Amino acid sequence: MDIALVATTKGPFDEAVARTRDALAAQGFGVLTEIDIRTTLNNKLGGGAGDELGDYLILGACNPQFAQQALNAYRPIGVLLPCNVVLRTGPDSDAVVVVEAMNPNLMAEVTAEPTLAEIAAEVGRRLLAALDSL
Repeated sequence: MDIALVATTKGPFDEAVARTRDALAAQGFGVLTEIDIRTTLNNKLGGGAGDELGDYLILGACNPQFAQQALNAYRPIGVLLPCNVVLRTGPDSDAVVVVEAMNPNLMAEVTAEPTLAEIAAEVGRRLLAALDSL
């Protein structure tokens, strides 16, 4: 099983981020967290440590309805929430932005909790719809 659902879109990066946020919202996801990896590495390690990665942003996306269902089915699942959505470019390219979303089927597979399989399938369908719209 692939760990991520993947799409590509055209830059500029900031516009791709805005389109991704809109696509997620259209499928019922909100963004709870945002981590700019390049800036974080540069700030913490100095010397342009994150520059070799190019733009690299992690969005913590959550659909409250499905998060509640998953938590009610299997309380420890919170360690895998929210669903990470990564947007990244190479250091020399802003033409193409890769968008990767955590494959929610991993949650069902890792836990072997049957109820999570149904929830993960629907979350996966919605994440794919968001990615396909990019």
